[in-house]
Amino acid sequence: MKKNNEKRNLISIEILGLLLGLIWLAPFYLMIVNAFKTKRDIFSGVLGFPEEPVFANFVEAFIDLAFLKSLFNSVLITGLSIAIIILFSSMAGYALARNKSKMSGIMFFIFVAAMLIPFQSVMIPLVSIFGQANMLNAGGLIFMYLGFGCSLSIFLYHGAMTGVSKSMDEAAIIDGANRFQLFWYIIFPLLKPISVTVGILNVIWIWNDYLLPSLVLSESNATIPLKMFYFFGQYTKQWHLALAGLTIAILPVIIGYFFAQKQIINGVSEGAVK
Repeated sequence: MKKNNEKRNLISIEILGLLLGLIWLAPFYLMIVNAFKTKRDIFSGVLGFPEEPVFANFVEAFIDLAFLKSLFNSVLITGLSIAIIILFSSMAGYALARNKSKMSGIMFFIFVAAMLIPFQSVMIPLVSIFGQANMLNAGGLIFMYLGFGCSLSIFLYHGAMTGVSKSMDEAAIIDGANRFQLFWYIIFPLLKPISVTVGILNVIWIWNDYLLPSLVLSESNATIPLKMFYFFGQYTKQWHLALAGLTIAILPVIIGYFFAQKQIINGVSEGAVK
């Protein structure tokens, strides 16, 4: 009797999971299917498959979206931002965790408290200050991402350092290593799982961010989300081109996850255990 109940519960969970999966996939289905239709076909039937797939939509969207340039801007800004966030946050987390002084405790509290400050509350003065410094460009945007991303990242690195024994520091120093060698050759490799977690959290945020680039970047240097905003504004009524452009825009994320899914899953799992 108990086994039958467990089997029914398992079947119920599987059915629920299947339904939730279909609901989650529904927007992607509508986007991809309608991207291959003409404007007339979309308005005549949204749910059905196209009678004759129209690949010209993707060619026109690819050209008008300036996809390669937008992709380059997104990859450059996201990649540099993640590298700098991991670099500075890991060093700061290590220093704050190893130095148990009152000042380090205050600094750590400030970093944690900064996570509670919403971006909208500092948006106008931030853009004003960076505008006066002539930093409303890609470099200034990366610097802003460092400021907004380091609080959570330092918090995660600080927590991960509690699992790294201080005796490793002492042994390395006795063997003649300086602080730089100690961190980069011994401590930082041990923080790989949390580095992957920090990278994932910030990639999701920075790659999909629209608001901050819209305040800093011009249309000629736009990232993919910002370019999609201009593209949808241009093709609001031409949904076949807009949906084709949206399909092209999400391809880099899907391809990137497909090739890196093993490292991502392992990193998140190990980071959760730590």
